[in-house]
Amino acid sequence: LSSWINLTNTILGSGMLAMPSALAGVGMGLGIFLVGLSAAASAFGLLLLTRVATEVGGRRTSFFACSKATYPKAGVVIDLAIAVKCFGVSISYLVLCGKLLPQVVDGFAPDTPLDSPFRKRELWITLCTIFIAPVNFAKRLDSLRYTSAFALTAVIYLLFIVVSFFISPPEFGMPPRPTWGDITWVRIDSKFLNYFPIFVFAFTCHQNIFSVYNELVDNTSKQVEKVISRSIGTAFSTYEVIGILGYLTFGDTVTSVVISHYPPGPLITCGQLAIAVLVLLSFPLQLHPCRASFDKVISCGSSEVGSMSMTRWVSMTAAITTAAYFLAMTVKDLATVLALVGATGSTTICYILPGLFYNKM
Repeated sequence: LSSWINLTNTILGSGMLAMPSALAGVGMGLGIFLVGLSAAASAFGLLLLTRVATEVGGRRTSFFACSKATYPKAGVVIDLAIAVKCFGVSISYLVLCGKLLPQVVDGFAPDTPLDSPFRKRELWITLCTIFIAPVNFAKRLDSLRYTSAFALTAVIYLLFIVVSFFISPPEFGMPPRPTWGDITWVRIDSKFLNYFPIFVFAFTCHQNIFSVYNELVDNTSKQVEKVISRSIGTAFSTYEVIGILGYLTFGDTVTSVVISHYPPGPLITCGQLAIAVLVLLSFPLQLHPCRASFDKVISCGSSEVGSMSMTRWVSMTAAITTAAYFLAMTVKDLATVLALVGATGSTTICYILPGLFYNKM
């Protein structure tokens, strides 16, 4: 159960808020297809990595161990791609917290002065980083199962908001619903490549599949495949519901943070808070593989898997957390971060490395 929770929580994050915007950008019909295609391709990649892990054997399987058994000279480059990808996602989580939490303040305390620090994204990014920093030092993924389970309740809450506003008449201040004639089913233009990486990014959890494999009591291929199918299936259903209903509610006006479009009120304010908590508690799930991969890059692949000293563990965790904080303070556009991460690290981890490893084994 903890493996399913952690893997699902790794998948679901800021990407689900951008899914209605992605469907608007490429057309609803093409978007629905791309979500399904990305889910299938990601699941296939996870299955290939599971097969490779079985061949490598042991309880310390990692991307580094797999690259050492297949492409020894490329190990550092592979770990660098993983580290950059996870680092980019962690930045997107802090950026999203900085966007949502000032809106939460506005919802709960609308009389707060406009120049108050509590309305500034910088304060909330700082507080979120301080809050999550102790959790970042966890040694094992399964020790994060309780925070991940709590975070997934935010997904259920967001689904409730999206569905309830779709089936209810439009409230005052909301744009008119698009008619069937207004819906764009397929759109391939100059901006297509801006949206396509969001679909690629959406199902990336491959950086944690080896940790799941290592920590499962019964890590047979059949058991790991069950975890993969349940996690991908849960994420696929969530993305399709939020993407389709969010797009049908707001049409082409929807942006990369769909929850920001709903009218102010306690329901939406609590939803914004829940999403901020979700992505913040997902931060350690990105830092865990990021730290392991950066360790291999810094040591040029010479250190053994699982051999990081406590001093190095603490210093690297602190350095990655601090770097993510400073970059999040300077980046404001969530869609830009998602597109950049999806076009680089996510593509490598999801679609290139699994096939390369499996073909070489």
